[in-house]
Amino acid sequence: MSKRRLEGKVALITGAASGIGEEAVRLFTENGAFVVVADVQDELGHQVVASIGPERASYHHCDVRDEKQVEETVNYTLEKYGSLDVLFSNAGIIGPLTGILDLDIDGLDNTMATNVRGVAATIKHAARVMVARNIRGSIICTTSAAASLGGTGPHAYTASKHALVGLVKSACGELGAYGIRVNSISPFGVATPLSCRAYNLEPSQVESNSCALANLKGIVLKARHVAEAALFLASDESAYISGHNLAVDGGFTVVNHSFSAI
Repeated sequence: MSKRRLEGKVALITGAASGIGEEAVRLFTENGAFVVVADVQDELGHQVVASIGPERASYHHCDVRDEKQVEETVNYTLEKYGSLDVLFSNAGIIGPLTGILDLDIDGLDNTMATNVRGVAATIKHAARVMVARNIRGSIICTTSAAASLGGTGPHAYTASKHALVGLVKSACGELGAYGIRVNSISPFGVATPLSCRAYNLEPSQVESNSCALANLKGIVLKARHVAEAALFLASDESAYISGHNLAVDGGFTVVNHSFSAI
């Protein structure tokens, strides 16, 4: 498209040093946004900013489990760019891979702290800024196909993503009064550094596994596809969409996989 869809807007993206977050940083800046890259992977985060240029992006360390760091990152965004129009709360972990009979409870707690409490903190502090400054902002959260369907991910991860969809709906209900939209994106299996490390697989292996299970054939889901969905939800093209969980899963969560296609 010739028109840059986020021209002049300021976005904060968590989990932005790699994977879906990194792709979103690149796509948002290509479309005219100023972006704060927030992550705990400092070296990678600085590399992302350096590859884009300091006139469009900057890095800030943020562990979303620590609310103080979240608040400081939001304040940094304001000090750096003078506004906050878009929050893409993308930071998350997969958590323990053990079955329910051997579930690592500490691992469960950490997964919930990152994937739910951490996202709640980012919504809280970003929304405070938007309300105080009368910004009709867009808040986007990364969930998963595992937020809609059991058995597609580890237990802690699945529970956290289900909870996150509920949080998005609840926040939408309150923040709509201020003209703030809250949505989420549910991707199918993407070969990000996070998923590759968790399962000790190469990107090609993750993609091969996902393609074998996928409903929509003939295309490989990439992080860029998820970032494009985030761009849509961040832009004015989705001006009346709120409380929606946008599935980027090729129809995987709406078909019965126990039956072959007729």
